[in-house]
Amino acid sequence: MKARFLIGIAPFVLALPATAQDHSGHAMPGTAAPAPAPTPAPAKPADPHAGHRPATPAPAPADPHAGHAMPAPAPSADPHAGHVMTGEAAQDGKPLSGTDLPPGDATAPAPEPGRAADRYWGAEAMAESERNVRREHGDGTFTKVMIEMAEVHVRSGDTGYRWQGEAWYGGDLNRLWLKSEGEGVFRHGLEGAEIQALYSRALDPYWNLQAGVRQDFGPGPRRTYATLAIEGLAPYWFELEGSLFLSDKGDLLARAEGSYDQRITQNLVIQPRFAINLSAQDMPANGIGAGLSNAELGLRLRYEEVREFAPYIGVSWERSFGRTADFARARGEDTGGVSFVVGVRTWF
Repeated sequence: MKARFLIGIAPFVLALPATAQDHSGHAMPGTAAPAPAPTPAPAKPADPHAGHRPATPAPAPADPHAGHAMPAPAPSADPHAGHVMTGEAAQDGKPLSGTDLPPGDATAPAPEPGRAADRYWGAEAMAESERNVRREHGDGTFTKVMIEMAEVHVRSGDTGYRWQGEAWYGGDLNRLWLKSEGEGVFRHGLEGAEIQALYSRALDPYWNLQAGVRQDFGPGPRRTYATLAIEGLAPYWFELEGSLFLSDKGDLLARAEGSYDQRITQNLVIQPRFAINLSAQDMPANGIGAGLSNAELGLRLRYEEVREFAPYIGVSWERSFGRTADFARARGEDTGGVSFVVGVRTWF
């Protein structure tokens, strides 16, 4: 009986060590029994490195000056700042002045009178140099002779000739001018001509005021005129001239002329031009009527292989008006028409 009892409790005795180590699912005395735990899922193979983390490096020791702003070093003061050094001299032995002085904030020295060049080279030497510069750059004297038209024209079976030119001597501001123009018919002689002697004064870079005398030649009374004119270069390169003439008999005349050079190629230039004459009164002895006396329109094409000598061909239209046309008819002359011209333009 006793042997059977021992055999019966042997399994319980053998199970006691394992039960004592695992208390899960066993309620402690005085507490409620926990709910049965869910059945765990099958465990995966364990990672041999699981739970191993690299060692964290130890933090660097703290900077005892962190957060402390270091004061900027004070600039060393220039002991000579703002002080004008006296007694200093350049290499040539002359005292320093102007921008040669050392930098500073002292009061600027008073400017020295006269030009610096005068102090170095002398006033007399610089005055002579100034006269030379003025003469070479705007105060020089020059000359020019310009034959604007020297041509032969054919109209109504008659062959005639004509010229118009000028010459001047002087500088950019003051000049003496000679102007001449006239025309005639071969086998009939000179129809009319004039010459002007003028003093010219520049008004600006483009316009000149001229004053002088005009003398007429040819058949009929020879009149002398006081002349006042203005000529120059208008915008877009139009050459214009306007003149007033007061004769020794009290006759008043006016004239306006203009031309424009349009370059077609390097050598070909086409030039339209016009001229009109007016009179304040009738002048029967000279064949001139009051109002618009006559007008001319021309177109000339010239060839400039050398600009100083340029031949040309062209066409010219002339017409007399009013009393001037009446005087022409009374003399048996034409009142106008178209002429074909050939000539040369030259200057030197």
